[in-house]
Amino acid sequence: MKGQRVVVLGGAGFLGSHLCERLLDDGAARVVSVDNCLTGTERNVAHLKGRAGFESMRQDITEGLSVEGPVDYVFNLASPASPIDYAKLPLETMRVGSVGTENGLKLAEARGAVFLQASTSEIYGDPLVHPQREDYWGNVNSIGPRSCYDEAKRYGEALTMVYARSRGVKTRIVRIFNTYGPRMRLNDGRVVPAFVGQALRGEDFTVFGDGTQTRSFCYVKDLIDGLVRLALSDVTEPVNIGNPREMTMREFAEAVRKAAGGGGKIIHLPLPKDDPKQRRPDITRAREWLGWEPRVGLEEGLRETISWFRTVAAQGSGS
Repeated sequence: MKGQRVVVLGGAGFLGSHLCERLLDDGAARVVSVDNCLTGTERNVAHLKGRAGFESMRQDITEGLSVEGPVDYVFNLASPASPIDYAKLPLETMRVGSVGTENGLKLAEARGAVFLQASTSEIYGDPLVHPQREDYWGNVNSIGPRSCYDEAKRYGEALTMVYARSRGVKTRIVRIFNTYGPRMRLNDGRVVPAFVGQALRGEDFTVFGDGTQTRSFCYVKDLIDGLVRLALSDVTEPVNIGNPREMTMREFAEAVRKAAGGGGKIIHLPLPKDDPKQRRPDITRAREWLGWEPRVGLEEGLRETISWFRTVAAQGSGS
């Protein structure tokens, strides 16, 4: 990415801020973070504002996208991404996944830039195939409570491919599996901040269902490396990026307890509707096409994440 000019949509979010930092570290000449801060926060990129080449713009990309000058890459990470967020913001989620994505594609088309669409493992729904491969079409409830996010991402993939086929835009699609690390919001409803927060407060771990449903957790540094590798490649097919180490929710709660040195017993709550029972990426494409695989183990990643949350708690911020 040395010397490249990059626009990151959703740049003040959890993943977007880490991507901006990585691009600057790699020597990008210009990195423009675009975010309306509906779920992101300027605090995530505050440490970057003194760095040469970094710009932060407050824009709602569903209302239009105005970035001056040459652009080599557009990364579209703009979307609410936690169940709490898209339950509160269902229309905003669908609009950013449709109108916002198209505005990003139009920018890439106008500037001759590569467009990378950040999709999600949620396009597989509650999968009937395990682990999930990119050629699996999914098992998604199009009218369920999670559909605003799932279908917005599925539409975003379709729209990206239409622009590639009919308009000649250079596109990439990444399907992101559960990712964790510093700068997650403690109250965003996802399992990592939920369990970490409960452990740090000495509370019981709340596990939905019987705790046998599985997830696979990828540390943010590894995930961002996968995004950059994909953007720089010639791969046009969707690529899973995630950690194939699969754990039950009960096992994950115990891993957080061990890493944090605290937490109460495990208590069970009803399983939300359409909550996937299994999640594990098949990363054959990433390994063979990108030379990518995760390198940060869960224990190391949890130490870094918990350390960050302790700092946030000491500062009295719910970032």
